[in-house]
Amino acid sequence: MAPHYLKEPGSEHPESLHGEFLVLLVYVDDILITGTSVSQINEVKLLLDQAFTIKDLGLLSYFLGIEVHRNSNGIFLSQRKYIKDILLDAGMDNCTAAPAPLSCGLKLTTDEGDLLTEPDVYRRLVGRLLYLSITRPDLSYSVQHLSQFVSSPRVPHLRAALHVLKYLKGTIDEGLWYSADSTTHLSAYSDADWSSCQYSSRSLSAYAVFLGTNLISWKTKKQRTVSKSSAEAEYRSMSATASELVWIQGLLEDLQVTVPLPVPLYCDNTSAEHLAKNPMFHDKTKHLKRDMHYVREQVEDGFIQTAHVSSSNQYQFDTFEC
Repeated sequence: MAPHYLKEPGSEHPESLHGEFLVLLVYVDDILITGTSVSQINEVKLLLDQAFTIKDLGLLSYFLGIEVHRNSNGIFLSQRKYIKDILLDAGMDNCTAAPAPLSCGLKLTTDEGDLLTEPDVYRRLVGRLLYLSITRPDLSYSVQHLSQFVSSPRVPHLRAALHVLKYLKGTIDEGLWYSADSTTHLSAYSDADWSSCQYSSRSLSAYAVFLGTNLISWKTKKQRTVSKSSAEAEYRSMSATASELVWIQGLLEDLQVTVPLPVPLYCDNTSAEHLAKNPMFHDKTKHLKRDMHYVREQVEDGFIQTAHVSSSNQYQFDTFEC
């Protein structure tokens, strides 16, 4: 059924497109289509209708719970209706707004408080918050923290999750703005919170990736192994960020977007930056697995250039400190 010019990401660019391209985003039976050729878009829609009988909803305004508003200056993504539904289902549509997703200094534990009699209530709420974080990077740390307790949720965990809803009540209109006049310069910020987990002593990694001024990717995740120093924790975070940058650059290449190189990777730890630039063997890093040196390889290849940023000018992840 598919036209000969359709391909999967990562394959060779077909010569028959003559500089034009078409992109389909498919989730089950929901499809977004965009491209540089109206005739190609119409051809694909016709083929889809012949095969499945589709309903053409016109220009994009709503997709999988994400609201899309556009004008000549750019595109705004939000999940206002989705938040309203969450608040209504939780009986908190008239709650008092909170200034932050979690209470300042909150450190939830696995064994304090009574077990929930209906743990699925907590699991479902955390799952919905996880999906909401698609357009809300300010929830990244909160959702990461709450998701650690889905196997055996307790009363304090649910209380913290409901506090996030209070924050959403006051920030229901927030979302992501993508400026139309942004450049195609890729850049990233990497950070880590050393030994932040009080049980495993594992560190927390976070990164934010920008295309020009537009935030396009972000993540907060607990590291898989214990780091022996803050520099090591930062270095691991830089490696994870490098992997994301390589993937994004490949995706942009499929979309015929040229990314100027090298890509600046900002970090506020000079020791971690030195590790990324220096190929020499060190006693302090000999225990690191080879995949942790991925960022160093990208620096050597000229894809990434590490750059120092002061802690005061570091991207505000809203993750580690109040």
